[in-house]
Amino acid sequence: MGALSGERCDEPSSSALSAPTVEMLEAHLAPYAARSSSSRGRRYPEPPPLARTEFQRDRDRIVHSTAFRRLEYKTQVFVNHEGDLFRTRLTHSLEVAQIARSVARNLRVNEDLVEAISLAHDLGHTPFGHAGQDALNDCMRDYGGFEHNRQSLAVVDELEAHYGAFDGLNLCFETREGILKHCSRETARKLGELGERFLSGKRPSLEAQIANIADEIAYNNHDVDDGLRSGLLTIEQLAGVELWQIQFCEAKRVHPQLDGRRLVHETVRRVINTLIVDLIDTTRANLAEYAPDSLEAVRAAPPLVAHSDIVAAQAAELKRFLFRNLYRHYRVMRMANKARRVITGLFEAFSEDPRLLPPGYIADDPAVQPRLIAHYIAGMTDRYALKEYQRLFLISEN
Repeated sequence: MGALSGERCDEPSSSALSAPTVEMLEAHLAPYAARSSSSRGRRYPEPPPLARTEFQRDRDRIVHSTAFRRLEYKTQVFVNHEGDLFRTRLTHSLEVAQIARSVARNLRVNEDLVEAISLAHDLGHTPFGHAGQDALNDCMRDYGGFEHNRQSLAVVDELEAHYGAFDGLNLCFETREGILKHCSRETARKLGELGERFLSGKRPSLEAQIANIADEIAYNNHDVDDGLRSGLLTIEQLAGVELWQIQFCEAKRVHPQLDGRRLVHETVRRVINTLIVDLIDTTRANLAEYAPDSLEAVRAAPPLVAHSDIVAAQAAELKRFLFRNLYRHYRVMRMANKARRVITGLFEAFSEDPRLLPPGYIADDPAVQPRLIAHYIAGMTDRYALKEYQRLFLISEN
C-alpha cells in the first residue's frame, strides 16, 4: 500500500518519525531521577513499548489488573458495607498517586514511575484493612507470616494472570522496588537484587521515597475526614492537634460563613497542601545539600524526601491522635473483631479441608498449602470474604 501511494517501503512513515522517543519523553527529568531508558529491566525481557516509556507501561498494566479493580471493595478503616461515603483502597490509591505526582513534578523526577508505585502499593492488602492483615499474619505465623507489601509484590510478580508469556505483570525493577517499602532481612535475602538494599542500608529511588510519604499524607488526612463524617471524631477533639487547628482557624478566618462539611473539607485540603509544600521545600534543600547527580547517588545518600522537623512533629502528633481516637474507637474495634473472626474462620476451614478451595488454590505439596490459602483470602474483597464466610458456616447459604 505504501508503494502505491508514492511512499518508499524502505523509509519510515511520517507517523513513525513523529512518535516521541523515550529520551524526548524524559528529557525534562533531573539528573537524580529514575529513567526508564536506564532501568534495571524486567524479569522476563520484552520488546520496548511504542510511544510510551517502560514506566508508563507498568502504570497501565497495574490499572488494568484484576487486583487493582478489587481495591474498590476493600476498605481503609470502615468495612465496605458500612456505607459508600468512606474511602476504599481504590480511592486511597488514586489520592496517593495525585499527591505523589504533584511532588514529583516539582522535583523533576519521574511522574510515571511515582504514579505506578502509588497505584500498586496496596494491591496485596487483605479485606478489612489492617485488622484483616493482622489476622492473616497471625494465621500464617508458623508459615512465614503475612505482610501486605510483600503480598503486593507477589501479586505483580506471580498472581496476576493476564499475559501468555509470563505470570504476574512483569514490571520493571524500579517499580517493584518501590512497592516493597520494607521487609525482614530473611525475606530480603530470598529476593536477591530486589532485597539487596535492605541488607546494605541503601535507599530506593526518590520516586519510591515520594510515594511512601504521599501514602502517609493521604491516609492520615482522609482518615480524619472519614472519622468526622462517621461521627467517630469531633471538631472539638481535633482542636488539640496543632496541624489541624492552625488550618481550621485559617479556614474560618478566610471563609467566616463556612460551617459543617464545607469547613471540614476546606481545612483538610489546607492541611494536605501544607504537608505537600513543606515536603517539596525540605526535599529541595536536602537535594541541594547532598547534590546527588544520579540515581545511584540517591541510593547511597541518607533519606532525601522528608518534612521539616516542625511539620514532621505536627504530622506525628496527628497520627498519634488518630491511633488513640479513631483506630481504637470502640465501633472500629468491633468491626476489627468481626474481621478477625472472618479471616481466622476462613483460614482454619480451608486448612482443615483444602477441598473447599476453588481450583488453582489446592497444592500437591502440603507445605505450600498455607501460602495458597493466604493468597486466596488476601485477594478477597470485604463483601466476598463475608459471603464466603456465610457459605461455609451458615446452613441457609449455599
